[in-house]
Amino acid sequence: MNYLVAVLDNRIKAEEAYTALEAASLPKDDIDILGKGFKTADEYGLIDPADQAWKQIRLMMVWLVPFGFIAGFSFNLITGLDTFTFTGRLGNQIIGGLLGTFGGAMGAYFIGGGMGILGSGDALSYRNRLSAGKFLVVVRGSEAIVRQATPILRKFRPENIQGYSAR
Repeated sequence: MNYLVAVLDNRIKAEEAYTALEAASLPKDDIDILGKGFKTADEYGLIDPADQAWKQIRLMMVWLVPFGFIAGFSFNLITGLDTFTFTGRLGNQIIGGLLGTFGGAMGAYFIGGGMGILGSGDALSYRNRLSAGKFLVVVRGSEAIVRQATPILRKFRPENIQGYSAR
């Protein structure tokens, strides 16, 4: 499936572009307008990178946090480190387990996509443009449909026009 996304400044341009695409005999099911009064980014399925990152982090924490505790506890048990003498042997092992838990949580955050929370990728830039009051005209379909829609959308002088191929 191929996608063509054009960012237009206002509703009138977006509706004119939609009408021009319809006049060119492109299927109505393959053309969408995103913006105020039309589909939202969530309704269209534009993925929020922060949501995906948190899902991945939680999934990794399920096994990394317990593994970190066991690893930290075991490490202290094997090495016999007596870092905090006032806690005794079992206290040191539990502290080692807690430090391992902290390490597991950090691993889940950084490896699981913690930097994705800060945002990256085109989906976030499109969401930001929608938040700024702009409109997206999206054409999806075969490569021939996208090729046919490109010159039509260029006539409306979009702020940005980008093609994607989802395989």
